[in-house]
Amino acid sequence: MHRDIVAALVLARRAEGLTQRDLAQKLGKPQSYVGKVESIERNLSISEFWSWADAVGLDPGGLLNRVGAK
Repeated sequence: MHRDIVAALVLARRAEGLTQRDLAQKLGKPQSYVGKVESIERNLSISEFWSWADAVGLDPGGLLNRVGAK
């Protein structure tokens, strides 16, 4: 499930035309943070997930429902 959520976040970031650096700036984090999350080296807290989903234009609740329905 975690990998599915991260994959959806990566796809959404790319669809928005954002680089890892762009997203990191929106989140107020270093680029390495985004890279580690996307490579599954670091987990997201609930609040981090919510902020990340908002930053890439996803409905966080909707994403969880889609991934949980698989």
